[in-house]
Amino acid sequence: MAAMASTMGAAAVAMPKAMVEASPASSFVSQRVSFVSQRRSGLVAFGVGNGSAKVSMAAAGAAAPKGGKQQKKEIDETLLTPRFYTTDFDEMERLFNVEINKNLNEAEFEALAAEFKADYNQTHFVRNPEFKAAADKLQGPLRQIFVEFLERSCTAEFSGFLLYKELGRRLKKTNPVVAEIFTLMSRDEARHAGFLNKGLSDFNLALDLGFLTKARKYTFFRPQFIFYATYLSEKIGYWRYISIFRHLKQNPEYQCYPIFKYFENWCQDENRHGDFFSALLKAQPQFLNDWQAKLWSRFFCLSVYVTMYLNDVQRTAFYEGIGLNTRDFDMHVIVETNRTTARIFPAVLDVENPVFQERLDKLVVLNQKLIDIGTTSAPAPLKAIQRVPAILGMVSEILALYLMKPVDCGSLDFAEKEAELVY
Repeated sequence: MAAMASTMGAAAVAMPKAMVEASPASSFVSQRVSFVSQRRSGLVAFGVGNGSAKVSMAAAGAAAPKGGKQQKKEIDETLLTPRFYTTDFDEMERLFNVEINKNLNEAEFEALAAEFKADYNQTHFVRNPEFKAAADKLQGPLRQIFVEFLERSCTAEFSGFLLYKELGRRLKKTNPVVAEIFTLMSRDEARHAGFLNKGLSDFNLALDLGFLTKARKYTFFRPQFIFYATYLSEKIGYWRYISIFRHLKQNPEYQCYPIFKYFENWCQDENRHGDFFSALLKAQPQFLNDWQAKLWSRFFCLSVYVTMYLNDVQRTAFYEGIGLNTRDFDMHVIVETNRTTARIFPAVLDVENPVFQERLDKLVVLNQKLIDIGTTSAPAPLKAIQRVPAILGMVSEILALYLMKPVDCGSLDFAEKEAELVY
């Protein structure tokens, strides 16, 4: 789920208002979340309003100045910022009603539920003294970018917790087995978010997740789009985590913070979540078997891949800090995710065509121009005019990527191969 919150945000802007819109937090998100880290002495609260996220940092970029003054840094909310999501829960109930939908494979869902109940990572996320010691050694730009990594990852995992928790509650009467799986997935997301938030405490920071829950606007996505985007998010999360883990296992000199040692087991949570969403898609063949499904599949693949690439290239210092070439790493993750996705989606992008990365790199240049314009002191109207060529250029490149000859694929009988993904 770590990728979903920002990738779906990028997808949202290209969709008609009837399909996706911002909405205030619904009643369910105002409830107190038990695992949310509370403010403690020595920690700094984090909150996100509707316009921008503000973080009071005592240790993000450097140590707090003598005299106890804390540095403050604003993080602007953009299309690439992690978001919170809601959906049409009434439609979800219809989709998973066994009396209405005869495609639901109850035996498969019961088997998946048994997997989640086993809770293989129940005792995995246990911290040790290495965390604080490693955080104290991180200094300068790498320290600041690492804090941002923890903050964004925590927000994205928490976004998944909220969505899955509500789906588990709403589907309890309609389909108890599917509802239980959503609830168990929310357990995983809560565990991940809490672990990441605890990591921030090593840097004398904390996310105020309770404030986030109540204050943030929620973006509405139709169930169909939730399925596409979340499947991609979970599978891309798997490939990101396992790739980083394998790299650091081979290159231990870059193991700068112990959270990466947890990625081998962590990624299996992501993989199981993705397997569940593949089962959901198989139970809704109308989302897989026509020309519209092919167009939407390509659209969400493109949204997810472009967003990840632009996000990561902006944070090259982080990946270089752990010994990775950012663009090579991202293309590896994109290719592997695309191959996995081809087992269920009816069409995917031809990401192994060299032209695909060439256009991604052009988007990076154009995106940097937009960032540079935003940092100037020019009046807002002038900035808007200056942005037009770069925006048009990005639209042109994205359209060209979308119109590249796709790879037709997908099979509703792919379950036998799914086990191959387990590391």
